[in-house]
Order: sequence, then structure tokens, then C-alpha cells
Amino acid sequence: MNFAGRLREFFGSRDALPGDFFDALGDLLVEGDFGPGPAMKLVERLEQLSKKEKITDPAVLRERFTALLAEELLSADPDALVEQEPPPTLTVILLLGVNGVGKTTTAAKLAARYRDRGKKPVLAAADTFRAGAVDQLKIHGEKLKIRVVAHRQGGDPAAVVYDAAEAALAGGNGLIIADTAGRMHTKSALVEELKKIDRVLQQKLEKPGFSLRCVKWLVLDATTGRNALAQAEVFHGAVDLEGVILTKYDSSARGGVVFSLASELKLPVVFLCDGEGYHHIKPFNPGDFAKQFAG
Repeated sequence: MNFAGRLREFFGSRDALPGDFFDALGDLLVEGDFGPGPAMKLVERLEQLSKKEKITDPAVLRERFTALLAEELLSADPDALVEQEPPPTLTVILLLGVNGVGKTTTAAKLAARYRDRGKKPVLAAADTFRAGAVDQLKIHGEKLKIRVVAHRQGGDPAAVVYDAAEAALAGGNGLIIADTAGRMHTKSALVEELKKIDRVLQQKLEKPGFSLRCVKWLVLDATTGRNALAQAEVFHGAVDLEGVILTKYDSSARGGVVFSLASELKLPVVFLCDGEGYHHIKPFNPGDFAKQFAG
């Protein structure tokens, strides 16, 4: 049984609230990848609400529980840049994250999504460290008929992004989606690498009327649970992320880490990837996710 099914059973298997109801709910949330702190906070709010409204019916309490979950997610501003029109000149979406989370495939999915909405994105193969990453992105580009700008393995990521910027601007659309290296950076190395990308773009493209926006989204594997939160803490502490894309999200993913990202880091999830196809990416909907999570 997946986690949503366990929650559904928890709320639906009783006609009244037993004395240990809220303690048991807290334990179940921790099993679902909520952190102990966020789980306790949420359960305390629900218990206070039940006393205030004199709720004794578990079905009614489940509705209040779902509403609190959605409220928690909305507190992290989940609309951040999801479908925002690119600024007048250039938007660079930098996809960050450790190896194995699906960054390269996610870059292709995003490019396909924006292409289908009338954009002409350029993919930048800025992961010049992982063997095969450049070729993998090129294959995606060929399948999607989307331009991929790449250098040799071991090259300068900033130079790749700059060449992609020139290609995008020459093609009349300023949207770049950059696949970046997936090693777990030290904070200083990550900051310097991203600063260099920004500096190169500003110095080489700066002219009257030019504006640049670099969007930093972290790609996380939804099946890794609390480990995903630990990754987010490292990257967010280094570069102030704007949002998270969750990959490999299906019924086996317990989902509580989404609420921890919102409550502990104030990081919104902006997209969910729930399959291997290019169309298996969708904007994150807090209300729908809360309902699915609550069973």
C-alpha cells in the first residue's frame, strides 16, 4: 500500500477519535518523510483546530488536514516562475543537483514543454564533467529537434552557456535551459561556478536595454525521501535557489519531503516529473498534491 493509501486507511478506519489519534498521526507522517519538527507542528495545528471546532468525525478532520497541507505548500510561493514569460532579453534556467537525479532528462522535458508553448529554447550542455552527459543531451536535442550547444568534455561551463546565449538571441528567443555538473559541490566551488556564468553573460552581452535573469532550480529524486531535503539544504545554502523540480514521482514516493521543503526551507516545488516521456512533466499544484497525499 502506498503512503496515501495508509493515510486514507488511518482516517477511515475509525468512527471516532481515540486518545492516541494525534500521536499516531505524527508517527505516520514521520514515516512519510516529514521531518519530526514539521510533523509535530502540523499535528499540533490540527489538534488545536479539532478542539476549537469540536470535531469528532475523522472524515471531517481529514478535510481540515488536507487544507492545512495545502496552506503549508502555498506558504512557499509555488507560483514562482513556473510559466512566466521570459524577460525581454534573456532567461537562463540553470538546473542543479547531484548525479543520478535526472537533470539531463529534466532539461529535455522542460525544453519540450516550452517549445510546445511557442518558445524556441536552446539547451546548453554545461555538464562538461560527467562522461556521456553531453552526448545524452545531444540525443535528446535530436529527438526533439531543439538546438543543443555543447563543447568538449572537461570544457568551461560558463563558455558553453555563453555560446548558448548567443545562439538563443540570434534565433530571436532568449531562453536557455542549462544542464549543469552533478557532483556535490563545496559551497565555495558552486558559488564561484555560478558567479562565473553570470559574469561572463553580463560582460559579453551587456548593452543598452539588455536584461538577464538566471533562474536556479534544484532537481531532486522524489524516491530518496529525507536525503533529498539534505541535498536541498546544501544547494540552497550556497546559491539561494528559486525552486525545486521533483523527478521519479509516482505512487512509491511517500511525498512528505515536499512539505519539508516548504516548511523548513521555504522552497516551492515548481514541477513534478512522473514518467520517462517528454510530456511527463507538469506544474506543481499545491491543492491537488495535498489531496493526493492525504489519500
